[in-house]
Amino acid sequence: MAQTKNRWLIALSAIAIHLSIGAAYAYSVYINPIRHNMGWSTTEITLAFTIMMALAGIAAAFFGTFVERNGPRKSAMLAALLFGAGQAGSGVAVALDSSTLFLLTYGVASGLGMGLGYISPVSTLVKWFPDRRGLATGMAVMGFGAAP
Repeated sequence: MAQTKNRWLIALSAIAIHLSIGAAYAYSVYINPIRHNMGWSTTEITLAFTIMMALAGIAAAFFGTFVERNGPRKSAMLAALLFGAGQAGSGVAVALDSSTLFLLTYGVASGLGMGLGYISPVSTLVKWFPDRRGLATGMAVMGFGAAP
């Protein structure tokens, strides 16, 4: 009985992680204020989102062994550090008027954190819900899609 309760708390944690990193899909609200206030081109600004999404996919594909080797807790912590540093760093980049730093922070750091943050809960939920693998994966993806 205790395992059943624990696995639902883990599911809620996974949804919370995906809600956090999925907020990156609300990126479009940044484009006009940054373009207007910084004078950067829409292409420059959107390139950061493109880099983030590409690296998120690549990181999710290649960090699977990292998650297996280090466990979901360490993986999620590293994901949070990378994603958080990327988000905070992008604010610093805007304050410094550095589009290059914006690409590195929002694009690269956040992208790596997003990819690792995506795979950590999904692989964990599949293990905790062997009898309901589709439900487990769907819960995590729901958190990611509902974030924006």
